[in-house]
Amino acid sequence: MYKYEDIKTIHLEITQNCQASCPMCDRNMNGGEINPHINLDELTLEDCQQIFKPDFIKQLKTMYMCGNLGDPIVAKDTLEIFKYFREQNPHMWLSMNTNAGARDTEWWTELAQVFGRMGAVIFSVDGLRDTNHIYRQGVNWDNVVRSARAFIDAGGRARWDFIVFDHNQHQVEQAEKIAKEWGFEKFIAKKTGRFVDANTNRKDSHQAVNRKGQKTSEIKKPNEKYLNKALTKQEAIIQKYGTMDAYYDATPVRCKVKQEGSLFITAEGMALPCCWTAGRMYKWWHEDPKQEQIWKFIDQSGGKDALDARKGLDKVFETGIFDLIEKSWSSPSCSNGKLKVCSVKCGAEFDPFTEQFK
Repeated sequence: MYKYEDIKTIHLEITQNCQASCPMCDRNMNGGEINPHINLDELTLEDCQQIFKPDFIKQLKTMYMCGNLGDPIVAKDTLEIFKYFREQNPHMWLSMNTNAGARDTEWWTELAQVFGRMGAVIFSVDGLRDTNHIYRQGVNWDNVVRSARAFIDAGGRARWDFIVFDHNQHQVEQAEKIAKEWGFEKFIAKKTGRFVDANTNRKDSHQAVNRKGQKTSEIKKPNEKYLNKALTKQEAIIQKYGTMDAYYDATPVRCKVKQEGSLFITAEGMALPCCWTAGRMYKWWHEDPKQEQIWKFIDQSGGKDALDARKGLDKVFETGIFDLIEKSWSSPSCSNGKLKVCSVKCGAEFDPFTEQFK
């Protein structure tokens, strides 16, 4: 797929911790109890210094913190890790995605100074005072405002990503106006691809619960204006191939991270191609998470221990995990070895991820 020296972008999941409980996040069960298969792992500055040596950082163009399960703002060493990357490479792009509901103004001011003009924060804020908490359960609106204003006022470059649901679609124009007033450089009304089930069947709503398992809000899809256009193509794909699974068997894989030279590091320190492959590891609805296909590739490459980048990122490449995944794309079907998540996320004719931003 690629070699150690080909990597130009690092996608870093620094933590599995988060103060929010979003109902479509795998960190928790529909917004309720924590995923029983995760240990709330977190990388320290020392971990990152072990994984990312100065010479390697110098070859990078980008490092951003996002991930599958946690939010960078709650991790202990986030700011120090960004400082470390900036010290080693003053010209690389730094960024992170966050719900913005934590940290004081001094922290946000310092982050803006570390990033300078070569970096940005993507604020994931899905509504205004009366609606943001409906999906971003546990996020305090006043904290969001304080964080965004502090970062921008300190010279930070910011983007507002607004996932559009039925409950907030009436506020898109108002939110975009506020974004301009506050100094955001860009506002994106994201057309979410979340309204599919585990088998990529379309659904109209998702029931949220709180930490006690009590029902809170029913999260409903938006109207046609804000509907992810990829989801509207499913019927045509099914007509062409018979089923979505038949499409996944047949579709060529156009790997996004191979094209970008991007590598994902999990909060456990594991190196995998992308957040989507890593995202199949710990699905909370499985009694045994290892029934997911990705584990066959992990185990064939020596297991989690062999993919632990803290023991040498270059050594992970020696396991053959990346070539093993790429070779699977030429298998006749997913049941015969083709890694299905690659077809789902990077298949040639169905791409809800990219369509979010159009």
